[in-house]
Amino acid sequence: MRSHYCGDLNRHHIGEEINLCGWVHRRRDHGGVIFVDLRDRQGLVQVVFDPDRPEMFRLAEQLRSEYVLQVRGRVRPRPEGTENRELATGEVEVLALALEVLNAADTPPIQLDEYAQDVSEELRLRYRYLDLRRPEMQGRLRTRAHVAGALRRFLDGHGFLDLETPILTKSTPEGARDYLVPSRTHPGRFFALPQSPQLFKQLLMMSGLDRYYQIARCFRDEDLRADRQPEFTQLDIEVSFMTEEGVMGLMETMIRELFGTVLATELPAPFPRITYAEAIRRYGSDRPDLRVPLELVDVADLMQGVDFKVFAGPAKDPAGRVVALRLPRGGELSRKEIDAYTEYVGIYGAKGLAYIKVNQWTAKGRAGLQSPILKFLPDAAVEGIMARTGAEDGDLIFFGADTAKIVNESLGALRVKLGQDRGLGGGDWRPLWVVDFPLFERDGPTGRWMALHHPFTAPQEDQIGLLASDPGACQSRAYDLVINGTEIGGGSIRIHREAVQRQVFELLGISDEAADERFGFLLQALRFGCPPHGGIAFGLDRLVMLMTGAGSIRDVIAFPKTQTAACSLTSAPTPVDPAQLHELALRVRAQP
Repeated sequence: MRSHYCGDLNRHHIGEEINLCGWVHRRRDHGGVIFVDLRDRQGLVQVVFDPDRPEMFRLAEQLRSEYVLQVRGRVRPRPEGTENRELATGEVEVLALALEVLNAADTPPIQLDEYAQDVSEELRLRYRYLDLRRPEMQGRLRTRAHVAGALRRFLDGHGFLDLETPILTKSTPEGARDYLVPSRTHPGRFFALPQSPQLFKQLLMMSGLDRYYQIARCFRDEDLRADRQPEFTQLDIEVSFMTEEGVMGLMETMIRELFGTVLATELPAPFPRITYAEAIRRYGSDRPDLRVPLELVDVADLMQGVDFKVFAGPAKDPAGRVVALRLPRGGELSRKEIDAYTEYVGIYGAKGLAYIKVNQWTAKGRAGLQSPILKFLPDAAVEGIMARTGAEDGDLIFFGADTAKIVNESLGALRVKLGQDRGLGGGDWRPLWVVDFPLFERDGPTGRWMALHHPFTAPQEDQIGLLASDPGACQSRAYDLVINGTEIGGGSIRIHREAVQRQVFELLGISDEAADERFGFLLQALRFGCPPHGGIAFGLDRLVMLMTGAGSIRDVIAFPKTQTAACSLTSAPTPVDPAQLHELALRVRAQP
């Protein structure tokens, strides 16, 4: 039915007779000549209908937006002075020789032009099939396909096997809630949808398959954010007989080639590396955005003796932290703007946001500073703060003082927001590896140990003894890849010895009996010659979101869920027929 895509036409096609199929994007009647912008997935081309073909012209007069057409025509250059340099096909147009309306269309409930951003997301998701007709959305999905293809080609070329793992599997919670699937043939028993292929890909390494990858669907029943969905896609990778240096080096090459192929962008080589401890200390986050040049500076030692409990309390508390954050030219901020930032850090639990405006420190010293907290700070503390932050006249210094967790989260977020609002940095791709994570962290409410990544992550070889003596000091063989403040991939070398795996389970409060019940198949496999192995998983949705500049992963997924984990298009989830529940030996309890 078609010989060319609309958006592929150019001057090289002038004089050719072609067949096009597509949708009416816009129709214009210029006093006897009708112009139609015909759209398909490759773009737009202008089709001209002349009145010298009366029957076809009358049909063209009836065309409306989103009618589906087949057009036979001849490509010709646009008249001089009417070229559209902003359009890929802007040098040519198609003179229609024949027209067939393949389908009419109702008036679309959402706009499909440059004003589409004014449409609510709920309406866009309800009519997703229309939203996906927009060139912006189609471009993002094309990029997604190109990304997936480039990743497959790289891994295929490096000896990896594309292998599938089960979708119906055993419930082994890994931090989030499982989606459960009742079994009809085993009444009262349930499958779970996989949160990741983690255990199966480790079993593939024990099977001797050596190098595995999969573009895998994963499911987690958890609260949503802009970069999370209840079902998502990850590039899952595992390899045997390779250290973390080897894994990071190979994956770095893959990502560098991906950006070069899809975006024609050259990433640095090698990617910088930073330890988890340094990332938290300097940026308050284990996924720092290196485009923002601002850094946190510890000043707790300067505050321990001040007569100001807001600072002195956290400064003396081993679990507390007091930091300063210098904002160049921040003295320009109004009180209203400062109050807005104070409200912003409150989202992360901060009780306030102290500050010092540096007006004329060079000429006047302490008298050239402006702040409600200055009266509580002795000269030595003020001088120490100014020296450590390197503050200059016209700057502003923000302070965070609370538990380390609250300070890191609130000031880390403030650092990024200030960078965005003030136009500091940005523009470049800044990848980095974060390494040397703690193996465990304390759960706040219970104080119990929890795995910082997952319970199958190996401790560093020279620190295995710390599992018995000081688990909190034990570092893992984990590594995260971060680009511009977004974690796009995380992985580790895995535990390949049964005794170590049982010891980790015990520290996590999982008894031998519970471990055998939940992970017995894995523990048994570890006894049959398990090779050293490790891997990584990249969030494909996040990666494409980053590469396309989309604001949410919902904009790079064809049919995403809403923030409430529902599908506006199909109205899922929905009640099911009572007969189906009866077959599954289930009954829905009435909600109170």
